Amino acid sequence: MKKLFALALAAAMSLSLAACGNNGSTSPTPPSSAETSSTGNGSSVSTPVENTSDFKVGAIYITSQNDTAGYTFQHHNGITTAMKALGLDPASLIVVDNVPDTDDTAVANAIDTVVNQGADVVFGISFGYINAMNDKSEAYPDVIFSHGTGYMGNDTNFNNYFGRIYQARYLAGIAAGMKSLELGNNNLGYVAAYNREYAETCSGINAFALGAQSANPDAVVYVNKINTWGDEALERQAAQALIDTYSCGVISQHCDSAQPQLVAQENNAFGCGYNSDMTEQAPNAHLTSAIWHWNVYYETAIKAAMDCNGDASKFVENMGGNAYYAGLKEGFVDASPLNESIAAPNTQAVMTAVRDLMISGEWDVFSGVRLSYNIGEDGSVEIVKTDAPLQCDGVELKDGALVDRDFEIVPAGGPSVDDGVIKGSMNYNVAGVIEG
Repeated sequence: MKKLFALALAAAMSLSLAACGNNGSTSPTPPSSAETSSTGNGSSVSTPVENTSDFKVGAIYITSQNDTAGYTFQHHNGITTAMKALGLDPASLIVVDNVPDTDDTAVANAIDTVVNQGADVVFGISFGYINAMNDKSEAYPDVIFSHGTGYMGNDTNFNNYFGRIYQARYLAGIAAGMKSLELGNNNLGYVAAYNREYAETCSGINAFALGAQSANPDAVVYVNKINTWGDEALERQAAQALIDTYSCGVISQHCDSAQPQLVAQENNAFGCGYNSDMTEQAPNAHLTSAIWHWNVYYETAIKAAMDCNGDASKFVENMGGNAYYAGLKEGFVDASPLNESIAAPNTQAVMTAVRDLMISGEWDVFSGVRLSYNIGEDGSVEIVKTDAPLQCDGVELKDGALVDRDFEIVPAGGPSVDDGVIKGSMNYNVAGVIEG
């Protein structure tokens, strides 16, 4: 998460960037045959007691494998679900968790641990693991390395993976916008790890805002940036500040835990979570989450690794390249089941209609076509398309200054912003987004 990243983005804009399995309603149970040992740096390792499979999977997590919601939870759920589908014994999963992504030495030590215990493939789920993953892919040419949310890779044993989570963000934005109309409150809050510094966070904020504005044209998204991916105390403070300062009626997030949703519930507000379905954590507040079905990727990657038959140099070829990027169409991202007990009327019908539009390929989020909706008395939804330029309130220049004028990103009726921009270089907020 250092400034080095911003420099690397420009060169890597055509590659994959950023930082979960099923809808995450329950926590996966760690393998019963594993015992835990310490590796220092606050990390713990799940060590198989007995080898029941010749193929072993290593995983490096930023928080605990026992989390009940959020980022690590959804990755762990995805890996274990994929392994089960492929008939792998749970004991063949080797986990080192609570590994900080700001400490390359800690990441390198965690990789050494899983490799020394026989891992054939190593998954690292946080962007900050990128340098250590790259170095170790060269140090261990017979091991396969797969890095979540990054952009580095090679032609043999190292790839990266991410997806069109902005599509799911737009759907969550619809739920937030319709709820804001029902509340008569146009102010929406967004707890963000970062904003324009990273295309991942910036595109997510923009997509959420565009989704909200499709339902409520007057919606304004206030962003409170905490400059870290996973600090629960800061996440809580940021959410509370959005409510106290701007009277936000709906709180969304790009951060790792369910704290913003808990704060929304405590303040009789509503929320849209991230990574996993957070309804269980905040049943009276949580509308829906933009979620990852990481098992879609992990099953593909583990199968490709197994098909290498011990020759790691074939992995990237088996994967069809070193940058995996998928979305709603492939079932990789989605919105979690809508909490209809608190959602505004007809929200599900609108979300379904827009979801189908994106899956068909007829329309995507960052185009010069804006959506709005006519809802019939019978609950039917008519999507109204309007040619309008995609604009932001300013464009960030190389020296960091912002131009105080509307900036046209895509002309009216124009095609969607290129994938390379969405993944690698988007550094502007669309009109209606205000960073506090």
